[in-house]
Amino acid sequence: MSPLDFTTQELDKLFDLANDIERNPKKYAHACDDKILATCFYEPSTRTRLSFESAMIRLGGRVIGFSDAACSSAAKGESVSDTIRVISCYADICAMRHPKEGAPMVAAEKSLIPVINAGDGGHQHPTQTLTDLLTIRSLKGRLGDFTVGLCGDLKFGRTVHSLIHALVRYENVRFLFISPEELRVPDYITDMLKSRNIPYNEVIRLEDVIAELDLLYMTRVQKERFFNEEDYIRLKDFYILDAAKLALAGDDLLVLHPLPRVNEISVEVDSDPRAAYFKQAQYGVYVRMALILTLLGLA
Repeated sequence: MSPLDFTTQELDKLFDLANDIERNPKKYAHACDDKILATCFYEPSTRTRLSFESAMIRLGGRVIGFSDAACSSAAKGESVSDTIRVISCYADICAMRHPKEGAPMVAAEKSLIPVINAGDGGHQHPTQTLTDLLTIRSLKGRLGDFTVGLCGDLKFGRTVHSLIHALVRYENVRFLFISPEELRVPDYITDMLKSRNIPYNEVIRLEDVIAELDLLYMTRVQKERFFNEEDYIRLKDFYILDAAKLALAGDDLLVLHPLPRVNEISVEVDSDPRAAYFKQAQYGVYVRMALILTLLGLA
């Protein structure tokens, strides 16, 4: 499952459902009473795994699964294909995170139940992208007609790659890529933007462009994606959004972050009305509830 599997019209329908769930949670409290979600997480996660579990429980369903590859038969050498065939006998729908790019897609091809990609390596993080889009649409009232700045680890950040691919389908979106040289957005993304005549700029200093932004998407520098400790230590504190930098921004800026943060957003920013990252986490539950209902044919 990828956001690109949905048309923009289908996404609107999904987001309308998520907003209705937000407004009327009791209406959906028993929608999945007889359903089971399997969470197959071969890689550590807090927010994504727990938000999926929260989503299913809030729909009245139940959850089974594992939170670490070492706790599964993968530790014995079982393939993803075999695991999902077995899981298909136990559950009605599966959410899978895996360190190898494409693993959830392989699982989906072998599965008898819907498989949701909950993140695969440095490749994609589709449900985070759905969360981001719902947050933007709910708080901005639109998806399009804005300038979005993506800041931090743009090379390995799967949330960034997924969001860019999703936003290019909307009109009048301009990108500002804010990163050190070593963590610039990959060429395949800038090549795609050029081929579609979508405007973008690459800059190093956040202070130089924050006043131009309608949305600022901060990311952490991910230690687990680096091959050596020295590079990580050198780059991990390259960007820190604090009150002084935020003072340069417009009053209608939205600050987003997929979380977890380390220190790239100062805690003093949390009380600023432009800080939307904890609301973003809440929207993640609503959109996953809507996705589960949609994929199970219950919406």
